[in-house]
Amino acid sequence: MHILITGGAGFIGAALGHRLLDRGDTIHAIDSLNDYYEVSLKEARLARLSPRQGFQFDRVNIADRETMASLFENNHFDVVVNLAAQAGVRYSLENPAAYVDANLVGFGNILEGCRHSQVGHLVYASSSSVYGGNTKLPFSEDDPVDHPVSLYAATKKANELMAHTYAHLYQLPCTGLRFFTVYGPWGRPDMAFFKFTRAMLAGESIPVYNHGQLTRDFTYIDDIVEGIIRVVDQPATPDPEFDASAPTPAASQAPARVLNIGNGNRVQLMDYIATLESCLGVKAEYDMMPMQSGDVMATHADVERLRIACDYQPSTDIKTGLARFCEWYREYYNCPRI
Repeated sequence: MHILITGGAGFIGAALGHRLLDRGDTIHAIDSLNDYYEVSLKEARLARLSPRQGFQFDRVNIADRETMASLFENNHFDVVVNLAAQAGVRYSLENPAAYVDANLVGFGNILEGCRHSQVGHLVYASSSSVYGGNTKLPFSEDDPVDHPVSLYAATKKANELMAHTYAHLYQLPCTGLRFFTVYGPWGRPDMAFFKFTRAMLAGESIPVYNHGQLTRDFTYIDDIVEGIIRVVDQPATPDPEFDASAPTPAASQAPARVLNIGNGNRVQLMDYIATLESCLGVKAEYDMMPMQSGDVMATHADVERLRIACDYQPSTDIKTGLARFCEWYREYYNCPRI
């Protein structure tokens, strides 16, 4: 298949590109290479992909309507995987315009391109953040997601609504994937696992929010990629059991669906840090902090719908995943063991 990956120099996009190339797909990746985090890491990911047969890259901002229209006019994509977005919950409090541009305007351009070029399946990144202030665990796709606690979360819910509209109006198959705290080699430096590692190896204290009283469903990058690939191969279809008199976010009479992709297990933040300490062989110094605006107490994915739809459930445990990340980090940043 000819597959467009937006955000192709990103953490998930680059990992997905390798796996799709391995199985023989041709990949057209685009990315704006913005400086939200170190551009050199994005360039290093691309340097590993660029020599591979069947890979093409263009530097494109998805919010650029004319450029995106030309991209779709000049290519025929069987599938589009939209991973381009302005990420980060806390940054959305500082720079909301970036989220409007990338996550709303940019996603609108993606939908229009898919519509006019009759793409066979749009797979796009949503987020566990859409569950917002919900306290019922685990989070299920059937749960209402009407109480976001950050602009980032609100834009991701908006993406789900926009995609559903295009699925309904134009019969564009759309699958939204609610990712739960993705981590692993080649990860994003703005995420906790990366920042903790950098600080600990530098002998600096790490910020521990809500005094460590947080839990997360951590999902290893390889598990995320496997889930995406399985979804790519099974375009969304109308749900024959959809009941318009009692609708839920999980079902539709249009070819649209949302699926959780998480490990399905909750890990206490302090247990997570202890595992990281063990992998690095370094004892962390804690800077205990209050709860941050836009953050949530817990995430936990119900992955039953993913298992039924794709016969798949992520399974990499946190000890294995963090060990692999730490090995990569030491090699990439040339941090020998003490």
